[in-house]
Amino acid sequence: MIRIVLVDDQSLIRAGLRALVSAEPGMQVVGEASDGEDAVAVVARELPDVVLMDIRMPGTDGLVATRRISEDPALGAVHVVVLTTFEEDDTVFEAIRGGAAGFLVKDTEPAELLRAIRTVVAGESLLSPGPTRSLVEAYAAHAKPAALAPELDALTDRERQVMRLVASGLTNAEIAERLFVSPATTKTHVSRAMIKLGARDRAQLVVFAYETGLVTPGWTG
Repeated sequence: MIRIVLVDDQSLIRAGLRALVSAEPGMQVVGEASDGEDAVAVVARELPDVVLMDIRMPGTDGLVATRRISEDPALGAVHVVVLTTFEEDDTVFEAIRGGAAGFLVKDTEPAELLRAIRTVVAGESLLSPGPTRSLVEAYAAHAKPAALAPELDALTDRERQVMRLVASGLTNAEIAERLFVSPATTKTHVSRAMIKLGARDRAQLVVFAYETGLVTPGWTG
């Protein structure tokens, strides 16, 4: 059973999400919150698998709440997915840097939202990988060019190669096919790179790849 917490200051939106999730076999809403402060408390109490987090809320917003959840070692298994609009790109980028596993726009089709929940719980590729990569590239393009960070020295050549392909938006299966290895081997390389760099998930691995200069905007693999 996938346990989910809903966070949005609009009760109508929470009601819609609750109805959608509750009707899906294998999913259960275990808590709700209308602001970031309550969200952190509910998540700490319920220990859900996924948090669907609105960003812009009065009081403690979703950005702060996401960061607090991701920084709590006791909540390391919780996946935060931010719900937003494309007009909020700057905030979405900060949420991903702060630990969000990815993002979905609020007008996402119901089937896509449910599929995204299962995807992030399985630890697979980024949610909305194309938009997420475009978002990271847009900010990297305006950032000061970075020299390769010393943290990358801890990675093997293969781990760097895999990290570049992750940043290009490829899934483990696609990376495995590209490198002529098994998906299990690819998953091991991704996991080791995340551990060495202290990345919470693949989304942060992508951000790290661009911010350290390992990948530059426009790189296609």
